[in-house]
Amino acid sequence: MKNGKFLPIIGGLALWFCHLANAADDQPRSFRNDVVPVLTRLGCNSGACHGALAGKGGFRLSLRGYDPVSDYLAITRHARGRRVELADPGRSLILAKPSGAIPHKGGLRFEVDSEPYSIIAQWIAQGAPSPSDDDPRVNSISLKPSNASSRPGESDQITVTAQYSNGETIDVTRWSHFSTTRESVARVNADGKISITGHGAGAIVASFDSKIAIYGITVPFESKLSDNAFAEFQPRNFIDEEVLARWKQLNIAPSPVADDATFVRRVYLDTIGTLPTTDEVRGFLADTTPDKRDRLVESLLNRDEFVDYWAYKWSDLMLVNGQLLRPKAVKAYYQWIRQQVELNTPWDEFARKVVLAQGSSVDNAETNFYALHQDAESMTENVCQAFMGLSIGCAKCHNHPLEKWTNDQYYAMANLFARVRAKGWGGDPRNGDGLRTIYVAREGELIQPGKGKPQPPTPLDGAAVDFHASGDRRQAVADWLTSPDNPYFARAIANRVWANFLGVGLVEPIDDLRASNPASNEALLSALARYLIENDYDLKSLMRVILQSNVYRRSSQALPQNIADNRFYSRYYPRRMMAEVLLDAVARVTGVPDKFTHIEYPGADFQETKEYAAGTRALQLYDSAVASPFLRSFGRNPRNITCECQRSNEPSLVQALHLSNGETINQKLQSDSGRVQQLINDKRPVYRIVEEVFLAAVSRYPTDQELASLMKLINDTPVESRREAIEDVFWSVLSSREFLFHH
Repeated sequence: MKNGKFLPIIGGLALWFCHLANAADDQPRSFRNDVVPVLTRLGCNSGACHGALAGKGGFRLSLRGYDPVSDYLAITRHARGRRVELADPGRSLILAKPSGAIPHKGGLRFEVDSEPYSIIAQWIAQGAPSPSDDDPRVNSISLKPSNASSRPGESDQITVTAQYSNGETIDVTRWSHFSTTRESVARVNADGKISITGHGAGAIVASFDSKIAIYGITVPFESKLSDNAFAEFQPRNFIDEEVLARWKQLNIAPSPVADDATFVRRVYLDTIGTLPTTDEVRGFLADTTPDKRDRLVESLLNRDEFVDYWAYKWSDLMLVNGQLLRPKAVKAYYQWIRQQVELNTPWDEFARKVVLAQGSSVDNAETNFYALHQDAESMTENVCQAFMGLSIGCAKCHNHPLEKWTNDQYYAMANLFARVRAKGWGGDPRNGDGLRTIYVAREGELIQPGKGKPQPPTPLDGAAVDFHASGDRRQAVADWLTSPDNPYFARAIANRVWANFLGVGLVEPIDDLRASNPASNEALLSALARYLIENDYDLKSLMRVILQSNVYRRSSQALPQNIADNRFYSRYYPRRMMAEVLLDAVARVTGVPDKFTHIEYPGADFQETKEYAAGTRALQLYDSAVASPFLRSFGRNPRNITCECQRSNEPSLVQALHLSNGETINQKLQSDSGRVQQLINDKRPVYRIVEEVFLAAVSRYPTDQELASLMKLINDTPVESRREAIEDVFWSVLSSREFLFHH
């Protein structure tokens, strides 16, 4: 006692007795509904503290309190029960450490005269009752206000109300956790006070007891719009109407309509991933009929290149990868996907075929989805990610910290796949056979590790399937997944398709459709999903209505009234071509196709290099394992995991070197069978050569200034060096931003 070691405890006890003088009259304290929210708000059960997988300082809690029963045992039973002292609550470590009475590596978390201290102390004084199955549970939370329009510099206060299973409603603002989706629009402090920081739209996410609610924020831009700012924009369909409403709400003016040259190049790249030929450009620019854009859209939707492009896109999603599958299987998998695109198989039917797949990896190629994901947990996570844009992997170990998905829901969903089995890698692998057969067993359950027993097989937010029900449990998954009532399925694919054509998803990242990541235009995303459902999940129909909209036809040139817009589609957002499209574009402009090879069985005891057929385009490669330094450097999707994040459009020094002095462009320009040599052989006039370069690469005629300067460059070059000058003209256009980008 001489060193004063216990004096803080004595002081804490004195204040504690003051708090509990009338404890008998206080309401009973619940561990589940009072103590756990305190620990969560203070961060005691966060991933950085005792909620870490291994805990901290020998004390481990469930992450953000998802498992009150285990937390109760950790606090009251572990370490010989010394964390709770019923006879003298002030000496309980659960109070003494965070209040600073004794050293605590986590620092001071609350004062002894604070509400958190009082709540925990009252609970201990009442005998530290354990959580009970009869405890009221939080059904939902709501916010007031639910949304607002504000100006920079203004502030507001959110109130969070929890609705409990016993009908009680309680203000839980002080125990809630808050975050913002866009700090450039608004910030929020730990108490729910919002500060408006800029213009645009965003949201504040409030969470309490694994429940989430959204506070929408709209901050109009301070643009000075003329009275006729929207006069030129005439809505053609529901897309235009929803986007126009958002522009007016945010005080944004649309850019004008893109010219024909810009449109023809854009729609080819976005729809079929291929540049138009020079003849196609000339024909479109010369056409004066008013419906030529709609007719062009219709023709592109019915071209073979459309099938190549979208088969490639869905192969990214389905992970068609020769590093993971045997040669015959990977080829059959791609051919199956391509056939579905060619047949315009409705997206719900496509999903059902994948989810319910059985049979061999060659004859029933959709089964390769299960060859890639060979345990119930992986099957669950990848079905959710691919078809609903939901990442539920965090719930495998604990309740999702940012979403509503619980550990129980995860294992209930995964148990639907518990009876999916596979046998064999039959056949001689040297012949590429590798037959793997997927079948469904009659019995089998997935044990939830934390509870030592299986959860009733249940789709997320769906109805449970009886443990003893006969048949394939995946039927329940397919029915629930593709139901019009599923709030994720139609929205997820609508968002993917929208992002392909407009460059930015309504939800970004495009495969992250969690509730805490709201869309930039919720009304539009809901309308797109409804349209898809009403049209029987016909993706081509959805593409058509997007391409016919006046929103899609905006110029990419920014106006002073929309220059700050990067989420609301008042203009077309330029973006670099994806790697495969860019490589094919270089080949088309130069007239020299690429040669592709792939290695069979990389890493195995034997390897075999094979070549694709001459003239194969990058978008026709069915295997992401094909060797290509260019595709690798420009960020192609390696198809290792189901995530759009695997594809990169980030610029790099290696990319610049590829364009400036790499073999991809230079060798093609120097080829004796390429377009440069053909133009020379045809003895085209110099002005025709320059026109040909521009029409082939950027789908327009050169301006007078461009034509004059480039003609002078070629004409001033000695005859013996004329070819080199023409190559320089090609190179200058192929390395320009205008060529490299959709715009």
